[in-house]
Amino acid sequence: MTKKWSSRLTFFAFVVLMVGLGSNDSLRGIFSTIFQEHFSLTTTQLGLIVTASYIGNLVFLLVGGNLSTRFSKKRVLQVLILIWMAALALFAFTSNYTVLLIGMALALGSSTLLNTTMNLITPLLFATAPGFFVNFLFFTQEIGTSGSQYILGSHADGFAFWQHTNLVLLILGAVAFVLLLFCNVPEEAADPADTPAQKGGYDWRIIVPYVLVFGFYFIAEHGVMNWMVAYGVDGLGLPQASAAKYLSVFFGGMMIGRLCLSPLVDKLGALKSLAAFGGVSCVLYLIGSLGGAVTMPVWAISGLSFSILYPTLVMSIRLYFPAQQVSGAAGTILSIASLADILFNVGFGKLVDMTGYAVSIRVLPLSALAFFIVFMLFTKFCKPTQKLK
Repeated sequence: MTKKWSSRLTFFAFVVLMVGLGSNDSLRGIFSTIFQEHFSLTTTQLGLIVTASYIGNLVFLLVGGNLSTRFSKKRVLQVLILIWMAALALFAFTSNYTVLLIGMALALGSSTLLNTTMNLITPLLFATAPGFFVNFLFFTQEIGTSGSQYILGSHADGFAFWQHTNLVLLILGAVAFVLLLFCNVPEEAADPADTPAQKGGYDWRIIVPYVLVFGFYFIAEHGVMNWMVAYGVDGLGLPQASAAKYLSVFFGGMMIGRLCLSPLVDKLGALKSLAAFGGVSCVLYLIGSLGGAVTMPVWAISGLSFSILYPTLVMSIRLYFPAQQVSGAAGTILSIASLADILFNVGFGKLVDMTGYAVSIRVLPLSALAFFIVFMLFTKFCKPTQKLK
C-alpha cells in the first residue's frame, strides 16, 4: 500500500472511531435523568458518574501520554480501542451503579486519550493543511455527538435503551480496530535539535498556563454536555425533549463549525483563530447562560464559535514543544487540567443540592470568561518556538 493510500485509510479509521467516541461522550448528559431514576440517585450521586469519567481522563492522560512516547502510535491506539470496547461491553451487559462508575472511568479515559492521540497524529498524515484535517476529524466526532443527542435525546426512554446504544457503539469500535490492522500509522520524526530540550524536561512556564486554559475550557464545554439538560429540566422547568434539543443545537453548531470554519485555522494560524473565536464564544456563552429560558437559544448557538477551540488548542501544543516532547507534554497538560473537571463535577452536584441551579449555573460562564482571559495573557507573553509540522 502506498503512503498516500495508507494515510487515507488511517484517517478513515480515525473518522469511524471519532463518530463512535462522539456518541459515547454525549451519553452521560442524555441518560442522566434515566440513571437517576433507574438507580434512585441523588444529584450528588449523579455527579459522581461524571466525576468517575474525569478520574479516568486523569489516569489515562497522565500515564498514556508518556507511554505513547515509548511505544508505537499504532499499538497505543489498538490497546486503547480494546479498553474502550471493554467498557462498552460493561455498559451493554450489566445493570449496577458501581460497575457503571468503573465503566465510565474506562470509557471516557480511553476516549479522551484516543482523540488526543489522533489529533497529534493527523498533522503527520496531512502536513500541508493540518488545521483543516484536525478540525475535520473533530467535525466527524460532532456528527456522533450531535446526532446521538438529537436522536437519543428524543427517544431514550429507559435503561434498556442505554444498553442497546452501547451495543451499536461496540460494533463501531470493532470496525475501527479492524481497519487499523491494515494501516501504517506515522511516528514523530526525531529532530537532533530536540535532544537537549528533551533532556531538560518540560518547560513548566508553558505547561502551567496551558493547564489553566484547558482547565477552564473543560469546565465551560463539558459543563454544557453534562448539565445543560438537567439545568433545563430541573432548573428551568423545560420538557426533557426541549432541553435535549438545545444540547443538540450546541453540539450541532460545533459540528458545522468544525466543517465550515476549519479552513480559517490554516489561513489565520492556530493562535489568531483561537483568539478570534474564543472571544466570540465567550460573549455568546455569557449572554446565553445567564438569561434563563429566554436566552437558552443564544447559549445553544455559541457552540458554532466553540467548534474549533479544543482541537486547535491541542494542535497548538506543537508550537511550544519539540517534536519528541509533544505527546508527553499534551498528556501532562490534559491530565492535570482534567482535575478541573473532577473538582467541578464533585462541587457542582453539591452546589446544586445546596443552592439550586439558578446560582450554581453561573460557574459555567465564569469559567468561559476565565479561559479567554488566561489564553490571551498566555499568548501575549509566551511566543511560539516551533512550527506546525
